[in-house]
Amino acid sequence: MATEKPTAPGEIVFAAVSETPIDANTAWDAVESEATGAVVTFGGIVRNHDGGKEVSKLTYSAHPSASTRMGELVAEVAVRHPGTRLWAAHRVGELRIGDAALVAAAASAHRGEAFEACRDLVETVKAHVPVWKEQFFADGHVEWVGSA
Repeated sequence: MATEKPTAPGEIVFAAVSETPIDANTAWDAVESEATGAVVTFGGIVRNHDGGKEVSKLTYSAHPSASTRMGELVAEVAVRHPGTRLWAAHRVGELRIGDAALVAAAASAHRGEAFEACRDLVETVKAHVPVWKEQFFADGHVEWVGSA
């Protein structure tokens, strides 16, 4: 028996770029519903190293259009993944080691759809939201990274 795939776009539960701390539990709770059989979350966490050098902190800056662009991009992902519920947020400002910089979640009736939607959401946000990372190394060196 074949199941019919939904044709309406996925639902955007949340899409933002802000200084407010974010976490995967909040994203999970927001997308989970009685209709979802799978929830996939992603957390992009500030790590203590990059390129063999010790990182002490990061600062993320965003273009004034970043929040609007985030909403547009999440809407594009929703069109590509009918029947999903999507949540995505990117932090800006100063982040310490262990802080979440990007959190995304996708829920759907089945795990395959949730995995695909979450990966698409993360890759789309990372590639197209105008957010830039300034990396501070323990040796005093500072480096800008194109887009986060």
